[in-house]
Amino acid sequence: MKHTGWRKPTPGLGVAEQLAQAGERVAVPKSTAFVAIKRVGAHIGLKAGDLLLLDTLGAFTQTQDWEEGRRPIVWASNAYLMEQTGFSLSALKRHARRLVEAGVISFKDSPNGKRWGRRDEEGVIIEAYGFDLSPLSARAEEFEQLHIEIQAERALCQRLKRQITVSRRMIRARIEAALSGALKGPWTQLTTLFEDLLARLPRRHTASETLERLMDWFRELQERVEAAYLKAVRADEVVENMAEPIEEVSEKTQEMNPREVISGPHILTTTKLNPVTSNSSEKEEEAGIAPNAPPEERVDRELEDWVAEVRKKRGAALDLPTVMQACPEFASWARNVGGYLKDWGDLHRVAGQLRPMIGVSQHAWNLAQDRLGPQIATAALVLTFDKHAKGEVASPGGYLRGMIEKAGAGELHLERSFYGRLSGQAA
Repeated sequence: MKHTGWRKPTPGLGVAEQLAQAGERVAVPKSTAFVAIKRVGAHIGLKAGDLLLLDTLGAFTQTQDWEEGRRPIVWASNAYLMEQTGFSLSALKRHARRLVEAGVISFKDSPNGKRWGRRDEEGVIIEAYGFDLSPLSARAEEFEQLHIEIQAERALCQRLKRQITVSRRMIRARIEAALSGALKGPWTQLTTLFEDLLARLPRRHTASETLERLMDWFRELQERVEAAYLKAVRADEVVENMAEPIEEVSEKTQEMNPREVISGPHILTTTKLNPVTSNSSEKEEEAGIAPNAPPEERVDRELEDWVAEVRKKRGAALDLPTVMQACPEFASWARNVGGYLKDWGDLHRVAGQLRPMIGVSQHAWNLAQDRLGPQIATAALVLTFDKHAKGEVASPGGYLRGMIEKAGAGELHLERSFYGRLSGQAA
């Protein structure tokens, strides 16, 4: 077979011809074939000019050319193709060669090396020589599957990048908080390691394998920073507690709900050896209160029991699925940070990790947990995070403190807020 002289036989030409023969045995609509190749063109090394030439060739074909047992062959002249694409002759040849080597089209040469063809009265190609687009039919399914894999890889890379961003922000927030609070720890060494990891962040598209390694390194560093920070905070609290007057402890206990101390049940005190007994004495014994315990101990224990009961009642109307469904912005970040959250303990841990991202101080978080209890404090922080993410709250720290104050006055109804947000989503 005579060649035109501007292309040399290569393994790629042979593969393209085999693909053309396979494409003749299947029926793939032209639109399906072209959508499939355009979705993966850049991934398999095609340039914009290659796809432009492919579009021009495709416009020359007709619907029946893509039916089973037929080949969509284009015999347009170089002059016509140069006019339609704006390419020079050398550019036209270069783009055509790249399409063939990529296995997208094939050359079907005539005996004299020229392109020509003819159709019957119904428009069916009887005989033709030129650019054969049959490889597109043969590889359409392959390209569609490749597109699915590319999408999955892209989604994985985006998720890993978000996780790296969360970890990076958490590390920075912890180190800055430690330095601003003058906490003791290996912060210089950890900062150096952090900066080294930042320098490794990719500036362009990177495979998921690389991002997974980076994610592991960031998480390992985050665990070290968290451990160092927690150790430093505990050491600092020990020092503060040693210097705190004993009188302030009882005052803080009363501050939890001063109204309850006033309106709580009256504690009968008597100097008689055999005071009147009741069910309350049995409860006191179960609670570990001695019958002859001083009044102050009884009041403190009554107060603790009341606080525990209030916390239990407040959390009864809230469950984990409701909280997560009502706060989708928080739920998205939580899944990136902690994966699957199976209980309130997981939610409490993740909420504490995300807290610095919205600017809620450690002091405010500790206060919320002390006044509300871990579960209600977690729900309050989740609500604060979600509202801040949606632009509903400008000062997250102030908003959280406001909920703490409402709780002290008995006016905090978190379940209403969560169910209200669910109703808004359904509207």
